[in-house]
Amino acid sequence: MGLNLNDKKAVVAEVSAKVATAQTIVVAEYRGIQVAHLTQLRAKARAQGVYLRVLKNTLARRSVEGTQFASLADSMTGPLIYSISDDAVAAAKVIADFAKTNDKLVITAGNYAGKQLDKAAVAALASIPSREVLISQLLGVMLAPVSGFARGLAALAAKKSEGAPAVAEVAAEEAPAAA
Repeated sequence: MGLNLNDKKAVVAEVSAKVATAQTIVVAEYRGIQVAHLTQLRAKARAQGVYLRVLKNTLARRSVEGTQFASLADSMTGPLIYSISDDAVAAAKVIADFAKTNDKLVITAGNYAGKQLDKAAVAALASIPSREVLISQLLGVMLAPVSGFARGLAALAAKKSEGAPAVAEVAAEEAPAAA
C-alpha cells in the first residue's frame, strides 16, 4: 500500500533530520535477502548507532537535496537500503561486515563528508578502526614512554636493592676490624 502525501512528507522530514547531522551515507542493493537476515542487519545497525532504512528512492533524493550528500542522488536506483550515521565509519562498517557474510547485499555507493565513494572506497572506509579503538591506540602510544620509564626505574631500584645487602655486609665486616 502506498503512502499518502502527509506520510511522504513525514518520511522526508525524518530522513532529512538524520541526514543533517550525518557524516556518512552508504547505499546498498538488498535484492533477494531474506527478511530474517535484514532483521539481523537492522539489529547490528541499531547497536552501532546507525540509522538503517529501506526508502523509496524519490523520497531519499528529496531528503538529500541541498545537503552535502546531494551527489549521491545519481546512485539512487533500484531496491536500496540506506545506512546513515553520525560516526564517519559506522555506516560503512555495518554494511561492509554484513556484505561479507551475505553476498546478496551489494554496496553500490556511499558519501563521506560530501565526497562520493565507490564500492572500493566504502570498503576502505569500513576497514578503518572505530573511534574508540583509535582513541585507545593513541592512549597506548602516549603511555608507552611513561610506562617504559617507570619499568626502567623499577629495574634500577631492584638492581640497587640486590647490591645493597652486599655493601652492607662488607661494611659490617670492616667495622669490627677497624675497632
